[in-house]
Amino acid sequence: MTERAPEKQAPKILCSGIAVQDILMRVENFPSAGAKIAASEFIITGGGCAANAAVAIARLNGRAAFAGPLGGANDEVSNRIITDLNAEGIDCSGAVRVDGGTASVSLILLDAAGEKTIATRRGVKLGNVLPVDARQLVADTDAVLVDNRFPEFVSAVCRAAQVRKIPIVIDLDQATKVDDPLLALGTHVVASTEALRGTTGLDDHSAGLKRLAEHVSGFVAVTDGPNGLYWLDRGNVRHMPAFKVKVIDSLGAGDAFHGGFTLALAEGRDLNDAMRFAGATAALKCTKFGGAAGAPTRAEVEAFLERQS
Repeated sequence: MTERAPEKQAPKILCSGIAVQDILMRVENFPSAGAKIAASEFIITGGGCAANAAVAIARLNGRAAFAGPLGGANDEVSNRIITDLNAEGIDCSGAVRVDGGTASVSLILLDAAGEKTIATRRGVKLGNVLPVDARQLVADTDAVLVDNRFPEFVSAVCRAAQVRKIPIVIDLDQATKVDDPLLALGTHVVASTEALRGTTGLDDHSAGLKRLAEHVSGFVAVTDGPNGLYWLDRGNVRHMPAFKVKVIDSLGAGDAFHGGFTLALAEGRDLNDAMRFAGATAALKCTKFGGAAGAPTRAEVEAFLERQS
């Protein structure tokens, strides 16, 4: 009798950076000052770039871990964040709980057109935290994905990942200096349109990517919502259109893209295939209400891509 070969384990991705709590309500129109309005849908869910990406990876059958600063044991918001991530099968042993610290909470109103109004209570005492042991965090990972909300924390993770020569995907989510040392640590840097503009001072995607590439040796790209993805290929800007879907809620779509992209790279897919897989993940997320809670499953993404071919 021939022994069956052991099944190959899914790639493990470490997502490092910010985790928050989102309180999301769907309304017909945004209220005027002093007005009371009805909400048709409501959810309390996890948020934050790294945490959202970890959820996306877990839904896509990857092994996801989260590492980042959170409030201490008395911070109920941080406790709920951990509980929700654990419920998705995400390893949160890399979270650093800060005594007296608090995680951020956002109240998000989403109108019928998909536009968002957001109010945030910022977290406190989390800005200068470092991982307990960055080398241990990446010891058994196949790729890392970091946002740039806590640069000191994630830079330590990236440097440890560099030693292991694994993919390092940086989600450039907020504007920074174009020569930010964190960006130079990435093998792949994927920016939002707003962050690319704020970082380079340039409105044009092509010019912005070329400016960014002066400081990043690896792959650089920018996501532009319904307009798709632009990336630099040997000095030339290329474009992948977004998949056409009925958009219900785009909150967390960029994070879903980053999660799908990083997982695809860790699976050994080429860049074009990884971008297509990520684009489908982001598109399907947009069809469901609930921020990160609307991230699609692997089966949903594969079925969607099959219909596109």
